[in-house]
Amino acid sequence: MTRYTHGHAEPVLRSHRWRTAQNSAAYLLPHLHPGADLLDVGSGPGTITADLAALVAPGRVTALEATDDALALTAAELGRRGVDADLVVGDVHHLPFPDDAFDVVHAHQVLQHVADPVAALREMRRVCRPAGLVAARDADYSGFTWWPADPDLDRWLDLYRDASRANGGEPDAGRRLLAWARAAGFVDPAADASTWCFATPEDRASWGGMWADRIIRSDLAHQLVEEGRCTAADLDRMAAAWRSWTGEVDGWFVVLHGELLARA
Repeated sequence: MTRYTHGHAEPVLRSHRWRTAQNSAAYLLPHLHPGADLLDVGSGPGTITADLAALVAPGRVTALEATDDALALTAAELGRRGVDADLVVGDVHHLPFPDDAFDVVHAHQVLQHVADPVAALREMRRVCRPAGLVAARDADYSGFTWWPADPDLDRWLDLYRDASRANGGEPDAGRRLLAWARAAGFVDPAADASTWCFATPEDRASWGGMWADRIIRSDLAHQLVEEGRCTAADLDRMAAAWRSWTGEVDGWFVVLHGELLARA
């Protein structure tokens, strides 16, 4: 059993609601078509789910989350945008759907958090129709890079990666997607990469401000202190480092992602 490292505090949701199909699933979009039935695994706040629903309509979209509370976040966004979808609570390791139920099975930033990514991909393959498409995109935290250098940001990244692994996840999931897909039985899966880059004043303020809040107000912050990995004063220093970075005229931050497209 894994523990979701991020949790659902306001700064986390602020970050996740920034995500769209265009900035987070562009690799998948050319392969979508109207009428396709799509499963969105780990739908979260639902912004990507709603975008995908518009692209496959009149195909049916199903949103899956691990808990009722998480699924309520999806439902709220879909309701706000007038999107009709099926909402299901379930475990990606044991998907509550019959074989060959969907044309597309999508997961964004999910496999890094699950106990057994290979089993999860195997289940995603099972519920995907023959010649259907399984798509996954995950960050690779060791591939994050930024300027200017700051030892407190180095410490932030080390702490996140340690906590994620302690919770049963794999923060460097992006580089492993191809290997996991092959182990799950996919034939000739295709792997690629893309980035988010934060280098404008507006992007720095959004990204850095979000992490400055998140490092002191999130499940991760509580875990780090409770487990003795750092002190509240350490978190304050890391938050200050993030705020300092947002004001750097030369500030630049890249988030590396691995991407997977695999035919069932």
